Amino acid sequence: QLQLVESGGGSVQPGGSLTLSCEASGFSLEHYTIGWFRQAPGTGREGVSCISAADNRQDAADSVKGRFTVSRDNAKNTVYLQMNSLKPEDTAVYYCAAKFSPYRSCSIQSLNYLELWGQGTQVTVSS
Repeated sequence: QLQLVESGGGSVQPGGSLTLSCEASGFSLEHYTIGWFRQAPGTGREGVSCISAADNRQDAADSVKGRFTVSRDNAKNTVYLQMNSLKPEDTAVYYCAAKFSPYRSCSIQSLNYLELWGQGTQVTVSS
C-alpha cells in the first residue's frame, strides 16, 4: 500500500520553528515530486512548497519564501519542511502530496497533478 505520513506538527510561539516530515511507505520517493500544502479553517488548500526529483529544484509560495525550506533524504525515504520565523497566519493543517515525476521540475503555480496525499499534521502558531 502506497502511503505518505506527515509528522512534526505542534504548537509554537510566533518566531519559533518546526520541522515537518513526510515519510513514504510502500514505494521509494526518489523519483517523485513532493509538494507541501496547507489549509486553514474556512480557507482553500494552498500550495506552500515543492521539490522535484528530476533536478532537486525547489519552489515556494511568496508567503513563505525565506522562512520555509524543503529538502529530501532519499535514504530515509522522507521529505522535510523546515519552517522558521513562524507567524500566526501559518496556522493550518499541513499536507504532503506526491506524484511519480522523474523528469519534471516542480512549480508552486502548478501542483494539481500530485495525487497521493498524506493525512495532514496540525501546526498552530500562537502566543
